[in-house]
Amino acid sequence: MKLEKLANELHLPAEVLIRFISDFELNPSDCITKQHDVKDDFEKFARENTDFLKKYDKDLKTPKSVEEIASILEQPNDKIAEIIHRKNPPIYDNGMYKSSVSTFAIDYQLGGNYQFMYDYFGKKTYLNEWNFIGYRDIFFFISRELEPFISSLEMSDWGLHKPVGIILYGPPGSGKIFWARKIAEIIGYQFKEVKKHYMGTSFINGTKTNFNDFLVMMMKDEKVLLFMEDFDTIMSMRNDEQSVNSCDEETKEIVLHYISHFEEENLLMVGSANSTFNIDREIMAPGRFDVRIPIFPPNVQERCEMLLYHMIENLTQDSLLMKILVRNDADHLPFWQQTADRMKAFSNTMIIDFTQSLKKKIRNLYLNKKSTEITIDEHMMNTAFREASFKLTEEYLTQVDQFIVDVSQGNYDDFPERISQLKTELESYKIVETPRKSIGFAHNSDQE
Repeated sequence: MKLEKLANELHLPAEVLIRFISDFELNPSDCITKQHDVKDDFEKFARENTDFLKKYDKDLKTPKSVEEIASILEQPNDKIAEIIHRKNPPIYDNGMYKSSVSTFAIDYQLGGNYQFMYDYFGKKTYLNEWNFIGYRDIFFFISRELEPFISSLEMSDWGLHKPVGIILYGPPGSGKIFWARKIAEIIGYQFKEVKKHYMGTSFINGTKTNFNDFLVMMMKDEKVLLFMEDFDTIMSMRNDEQSVNSCDEETKEIVLHYISHFEEENLLMVGSANSTFNIDREIMAPGRFDVRIPIFPPNVQERCEMLLYHMIENLTQDSLLMKILVRNDADHLPFWQQTADRMKAFSNTMIIDFTQSLKKKIRNLYLNKKSTEITIDEHMMNTAFREASFKLTEEYLTQVDQFIVDVSQGNYDDFPERISQLKTELESYKIVETPRKSIGFAHNSDQE
């Protein structure tokens, strides 16, 4: 049974079930299959706890202040405010919160007893067993865009065709190739990448070939997702101020020539772009690359989860590094919260760089001491942080700034919280000039 059908039978919006999974930090793969079918435990929970879900839905739709939430939960205002500002920006200027804040989710974060929930889903999945960290909102957004691949009802009920072209856009290192592979996995397509030497004319195994030949061959194959990097460069607009590589222009013309046949040939092309700003509008016309999916840098909670995930990845419980992490309580999320807070606008790759750097420093210290009695101190963390920050260049921050403009124009209603959070983090890097004092003497009126 599809998630949307279950929601209809329970007289609930499908978005409520999706938000419930996110708020209570459930692993999406514990709740639904790759094809968006509801798993038995989740369906059982939803049917037997429909009243709770309706209360949850009503609470989401009710504007509320920090003080009102604190009063309901009988908790201090500052605790409530801390959780809200970590996860949700204020939507209204008067301090009230829109349907993006759940009192139940805050109660869960504060340690409320929701054991009844996990009785249905079994033992909570360990972080190192997850398919991906965080990004539940992006996962469900992508899943909705892929519904025509998953359900035939999208065509029969709504006349919606399968997308033939998708643009994944976001700053460098945000994980666009990961999501392209995830899309191929969800729809059951082969993942194949357009290599640079496929463009233009080249010789492979002594045979002359070009991009036209390659694309025709891919269309003959069974269910292919064709991934193209640097999509914004290859498919850019030609104008007087910006020249276009003739090879790229030829590639663009070939794609436009064949794109009307992609659906019938079960080919989906996915382009990776830092920005959609310079992409030729002809490419993004309806029926072409008209599905655009923003890939954000991780938010603070995701950064925290990623730090822990990449530190414990592939470790056994009796490994040397795990023993050191356990000794420092670094095998739990709270240890990484302060570092995650500092990593404003960091990309996924910067976080991986940090964990690799820190692992090496811990290893080197172990080799000197020959003991796992090691303290992961502030100096060690700061050094790893500086090394990871090497990629946090002015060019990267400019790309993040451009991404915010892009996503605000194209997908604001889908991701208002992420956009607001990323904008706030980017602002922390902007230099504010100190106003200069005026030159000259003060007038009498100024002295009065």
